[in-house]
Amino acid sequence: MNNFEESRRRFLKTASLATGALLFSSKNCLAQTESRIESNASGVAPTDSGDADYTLHIKNSPIEIAPKRIISATTYNGQFPGPLLRLQEGQQVRIDLYNDTDTPEQLHWHGQQVPVDVDGAAEEGTPFIPAHGKRRVVFTPKPAGLRFYHTHNRAGANLAAGQYSGQVGSVYIEPRQEAGKYDREVFLTLKEFEPTFSRGGDMAMDFLSPSASDKSLQETGESAMKASLAKGLPHGYEVGYRSFTINGRMLGHGEPIRVKQGERVLLHILNGSATEIRSLALPGHSFQLIALDGNPVPHPAKVPVLWLGTAERISATVEMNHPGVWILGDLDNDDRPHGMGIVVEYAGRAGKAQWIAPPPFRWSYMRFAKPGASAPVPDETFDMTFRKENAAEEGFNRWTINGRSYPMTGEMVPALFHLKQGKRYRIHMHNASDDIHPIHLHRHSFELASIAGKPVAGIVKDVLMLGGYQQAEVDFIADNPGLTLFHCHQQLHMDFGFMTLFDYI
Repeated sequence: MNNFEESRRRFLKTASLATGALLFSSKNCLAQTESRIESNASGVAPTDSGDADYTLHIKNSPIEIAPKRIISATTYNGQFPGPLLRLQEGQQVRIDLYNDTDTPEQLHWHGQQVPVDVDGAAEEGTPFIPAHGKRRVVFTPKPAGLRFYHTHNRAGANLAAGQYSGQVGSVYIEPRQEAGKYDREVFLTLKEFEPTFSRGGDMAMDFLSPSASDKSLQETGESAMKASLAKGLPHGYEVGYRSFTINGRMLGHGEPIRVKQGERVLLHILNGSATEIRSLALPGHSFQLIALDGNPVPHPAKVPVLWLGTAERISATVEMNHPGVWILGDLDNDDRPHGMGIVVEYAGRAGKAQWIAPPPFRWSYMRFAKPGASAPVPDETFDMTFRKENAAEEGFNRWTINGRSYPMTGEMVPALFHLKQGKRYRIHMHNASDDIHPIHLHRHSFELASIAGKPVAGIVKDVLMLGGYQQAEVDFIADNPGLTLFHCHQQLHMDFGFMTLFDYI
């Protein structure tokens, strides 16, 4: 335990140094932004004048996740989840960001096509929101659908920082023309609290389809792990949690979702976890999935269970046609009793909420794709191989992309991949680890092109669960110039090297 605490102190110091270095490196970008505003012909930037449309305060706050069970977290406006921001597609918005904490902060507009000075990633050069300071961001929301905002600070070994905290909130960008029929909307944010370190183990992947693994990737990954363990190294640190919530309340301790028989409810679900994959089922009901990561799917389909990797979003309608009092909850028989669920209560019904496990079901993005279609041929393909170096960073796993680990020291690093505006690029990903990786590309959306060797088309996302020892391909158009961050959205993986950059030439 003493060795662990010593390692933890060293990493906290490193994280602090990294934040300072990133803050210093971002000053030039801030100066450029200010000078661009001041050089406006009228002398005042019209986009920067007037009252803010929204104001967000980053602050340390108590959160009551159950009666007399109060935790401390960093939040937006003192609440969890942060305020729902409803924006209009194509209509410029002004948002004031106040940082009431002692630490420089970043706020990332996940899933939106915004410029680098707004995006909220220091690695791209976005200015920090200074401690006890303010930034105003001005941007035009797009694309329509369910997006979200969250901190993009790296946490390292500090389980009170990064997305372990309560800095998560939903954004709904209203489309110019609303699609789908429903009676009302319900927004749900899934999130764990009270994180603790544990030693790593196997991650269950039996819910994914296709499930075939690449034998050469498996041999590479297993050989590396065996060699590490043979040297006497333990499995690298992972993170577990003591409490689980939906909309900041543990199962049975928040307001239920109250419904009427015959209603069609549109659920907008966000997995706001730092590290966890989540599932949801509602006994006696099915979900008509209509959008993934805010983007309409070409083939809406009914499923009995929803699965969401870290940072994924799902929009699905539910026909309320099975009266009773039910638990909408995670399949995991440990996580659900510890809070990962919410009660759905029909009008005129009372009593204890019931849980009935659904039959076995495999999750496949391909279920919602264009039948029989293939993605267009790209202009260029980038190959990326992801590897784990077990317990290589003071007991934490180090992650590499093509043999390179993004440094924790805070300096700006050059982009490894170079784009030409307007071209279609394919990322061919090879996962040489047994972990599922929720892969995220900033400031762009991508189309799935293949999963485990099977072609797919029409599914547009910004996060993809890549299975252990599997391959996948995604395509994107280089249509938003500037440094662009690519990373695993699992906080531990991102913090310990699983990042790289694209730039435009």
